[in-house]
Amino acid sequence: MKPILAEVITIGDEILFGQITDTNTQWLGAELTKIGIRTVRKSSVGDQKEAILTILDEATKRVDLVILTGGLGPTKDDITKVTICEFFNTTLERNPEALAFVTKFFESRGRQITEINARQADLPLNCTYIPNDWGTAPGMWFNENGTIYISLPGVPFEMKNLMQHRLIPMLQKHFETPAIVHKMILTVGIGESFLAETIAAWEDALPSHIKLAYLPSFSQVRLRLTGTGTDPILLKKELDEQVAAVLPLIQPFVFGYDDDQLETKIAELLSAKTWMLATAESCTGGFVASQITKYAGSSAYFVGGVVSYSNTVKVNQLGVKPETLSQFGAVSEETVREMAEGVRKNLGANVGIATSGVAGPDGGTPEKPVGTIWIACSTEKQTVARLLKFGPHREQNIQLTSVHVLNLLRQTLLDEQEE
Repeated sequence: MKPILAEVITIGDEILFGQITDTNTQWLGAELTKIGIRTVRKSSVGDQKEAILTILDEATKRVDLVILTGGLGPTKDDITKVTICEFFNTTLERNPEALAFVTKFFESRGRQITEINARQADLPLNCTYIPNDWGTAPGMWFNENGTIYISLPGVPFEMKNLMQHRLIPMLQKHFETPAIVHKMILTVGIGESFLAETIAAWEDALPSHIKLAYLPSFSQVRLRLTGTGTDPILLKKELDEQVAAVLPLIQPFVFGYDDDQLETKIAELLSAKTWMLATAESCTGGFVASQITKYAGSSAYFVGGVVSYSNTVKVNQLGVKPETLSQFGAVSEETVREMAEGVRKNLGANVGIATSGVAGPDGGTPEKPVGTIWIACSTEKQTVARLLKFGPHREQNIQLTSVHVLNLLRQTLLDEQEE
């Protein structure tokens, strides 16, 4: 079956100027995948006629479906409709159905329609009018020379409603699409290159209709398997079989699948043991605790935390020995161990985790340069510490440290679960 390819184009200077974040293309890509349409290109252009005409001409040569969002307002800076008319060599005409819809929209809100408002009903002659239930800018559907063009308002909630309730059913009726199924394997604590080496033989043996992509982020790598075919149920079964085949190679690094989050998987492990967690943070300044508590219900497994930025707090609140600090320093294995043990005992938790390091950009020494981080995890049975070495970027160091200490917690919980 021939794949159906799509391109999504966002229109608006505000996107290019960085004044708003484009979330439309991400959402559209996900929704199109669900119905078997593969998005092969996403791009943004400003409110310039020539730029829009050029990208439309290029897209026509590449794909079966072109979706535009933005530039459909009634003011002079919104030029999408007039530019589309030039592209299709047609003209605008006031659409009676669209005018009645816009008029009713304003009357229902106790307002009189103005000429500027009425311009929302001016549509290219060659388009199919798509009513916008949540706004005045209509959707437009064009079928020209075998290519489908859809123009949508840029306001996300209007665009989503139009797609979900009107245009996706139209696309499913128009195109005979293959099934596209994704399966995500979520890993932590192993770099992309090491992961690739570990699973190289398995990857090479994947059938041609199943593709693998590596999606790295802060100390995590998502492995995305994408299967293409005619039967989504069979594809899902095949992807599950491939996951089962690769799992023995990478099991220690896998924390979940698809939309799982590291923090929620830790929550499941803590809840299964009915354990409470406490945190002691120096260099991360409470970031670890915020990651734990951003999910509802965290009070069931998180007792609290101490941001022990100063040595005084480390001593008075966590029970770190003064001689430990004087002999080894705040950024040391000895100190972070005592922090993790102290927060566990003092807050009455079953497990405590701790961070201490030089986040940067200042404060480093030749012995302990910026990016030197110690983390620890303490239970009644054991205290485990790890040395991390990162770069000079403060925000990145904080986020990386958070992921690593949470993964150390995950590994510790799993180890004690198996005993």
